Amino acid sequence: MSSRLVSGIRRARDLAMATVAAAALATPARAEVAERLVAVPAFSGERALELVRRQCALGPRTPGSAGNRALRDLVTKAARRAGLKVVEQRFNVPLGRQGSAIEACNIIVSAGPTDGRRLWLAAHFDTRPWADQDPVPARRKDPIPGANDGGSGTAVLLQLIEMLGATPPPQGVDLLFLDAEDSGQPHDPLGFCLGSRHLAESLGAFGSPLDASRCRGLVLFDMVGKSGARVTQEGYSLALAPEWTAAVFERAGKLGLDMFEPAPGRQIYDDHVPFLQAGVPAVDLIDFDDPRWHTTGDAPEGCSAGSLGQAGRLAADLIWRP
Repeated sequence: MSSRLVSGIRRARDLAMATVAAAALATPARAEVAERLVAVPAFSGERALELVRRQCALGPRTPGSAGNRALRDLVTKAARRAGLKVVEQRFNVPLGRQGSAIEACNIIVSAGPTDGRRLWLAAHFDTRPWADQDPVPARRKDPIPGANDGGSGTAVLLQLIEMLGATPPPQGVDLLFLDAEDSGQPHDPLGFCLGSRHLAESLGAFGSPLDASRCRGLVLFDMVGKSGARVTQEGYSLALAPEWTAAVFERAGKLGLDMFEPAPGRQIYDDHVPFLQAGVPAVDLIDFDDPRWHTTGDAPEGCSAGSLGQAGRLAADLIWRP
């Protein structure tokens, strides 16, 4: 072999090695740059608080009420205006006098690619018919305004509709507006979460609006609007979907959202439980320690743009940075 050929081989080898080394050094940098370039639309806590006020202005949103129907109309019109797909799932619940049937309605708003994995974000939009925890006994038969309990999670989802219409997401997203969550009696969990139970029980059935086999995970937003809210890892979520729960709280930590504390919390029977029972990884983001819970004092004045903004920023990051 000639010296010229050997020299050429060495130069080619050295060039190849330098190219590989440069690529190895550049790949992390490119990945970091790409991550920084991902555009996550800004979520406004002030806008969410405005949407809480707008819901409360409709009056009580108990299943079958005028306020409930008005809010259903608001959700569907907002979704169609944003160019998103809307499916209504109507069903009857025994909530009237002597248990007479009342029509309730889940609303599923879908955005993004129709193939691949999907992210589910949920909230209940109905409100409790009775303020059974009110400190004034004479008010305990009155309906609650539902600013935090019902209104806060719904406000997050309503603003996400606006954002999804303006900035299509890189993954499939389904927003689950759940009805008939809060009309049960104390110490009777089966009287609660009727909308989520109906939707979860119909997964896989003919005509179901959701495909559980493609669900990446579900995040439930409930009572996330209180000023100074503190959201820990709800017990059922932590026990039955530990990896998904950890992932969601890790994302909140990376975003610097101090409302979310990765510490074990109490078990709360909420709209995520029927999905957990159906095999869907689900986490409940809830601050259950609200003195206004199930009282006539659950008004917009008790909600905070800061807390709503943290909940919405987490949701937006999960959507646009899957």
